[in-house]
Amino acid sequence: MNVNLSAIPGFLATHARVLDRRRYDLLMGDGDAAGVLTALEAYRNPDGGYGWGLEPDLRSPESQPGAALHAFEVFADIAPETSPRAAELCGYLDAVTLPDGGLPFAQPLTVPHGTAPWWAGADTTTSSLQITAVSAAAAHRVAAHDPAVAAHPWLEKATRYCLDAIQELDGRPHAYVLSFAVLFLDAVYDTQPRAADLLKRLGALIPEDGRVPVEGGTANEALRPLDFAPYPGRPARDLFDPEVIAADLVRLAGGQKDDGGWTVDYARISPAGSLDWRGAITIHAVDVLRANGFI
Repeated sequence: MNVNLSAIPGFLATHARVLDRRRYDLLMGDGDAAGVLTALEAYRNPDGGYGWGLEPDLRSPESQPGAALHAFEVFADIAPETSPRAAELCGYLDAVTLPDGGLPFAQPLTVPHGTAPWWAGADTTTSSLQITAVSAAAAHRVAAHDPAVAAHPWLEKATRYCLDAIQELDGRPHAYVLSFAVLFLDAVYDTQPRAADLLKRLGALIPEDGRVPVEGGTANEALRPLDFAPYPGRPARDLFDPEVIAADLVRLAGGQKDDGGWTVDYARISPAGSLDWRGAITIHAVDVLRANGFI
């Protein structure tokens, strides 16, 4: 299955945010970290966090824990370069962390329009393993090349919370909780002694074909093997037979649309969010396919 690389810049020009266009240029060796960081700055707030729709289904301007993942993805993109904004984001997350060390699913919204109901109706007083795990997983990727993030006290708190919360899971959790917990354990596998056993335990909850339906999602919404183990050479890959990963790479490559981009199978919440997701998911698809030798 061949990817039509020549169609992607045109798709991004007509469908994507400047941020994702800059990320693509950097990914393909045509851009620089400064351009990406400048684009990211538009979503930043004075408290060090990010809002303004950086999470496409959360359009409200105030800083939100759910936006941290996307900011950390950018800070990972620019490796080996670093930005002080990454540690400042950790500072924001530390400020909104709850006493048990976890992050709330969301903060109260100031502008609810265009925001998905799961964000708008979130419990702001209870820690969310889903949000904490995916944020900490992304932060650990940044910490691999950014000493300021690695040493930040928020990351230690979040890591401890996630390990304890995963240890306490009883049965298979929601698909996204399962996926983000696996990504987290993969990210800390080399530094946290508990990670190996916990990863093995979660792996037993994933069907052999790697397809986990999303409860409460759209009719065909499901997570796939590459949602749990996107990159080669990592421990999470050992949860799947090589043939399962190979088939999912073919599926991902085949998901490119005629206009050059990829799309998502979850609910579209707003016109702006739909466009933003297509650009972001296209960057993710290219990144994963390239890391796995498909591009």
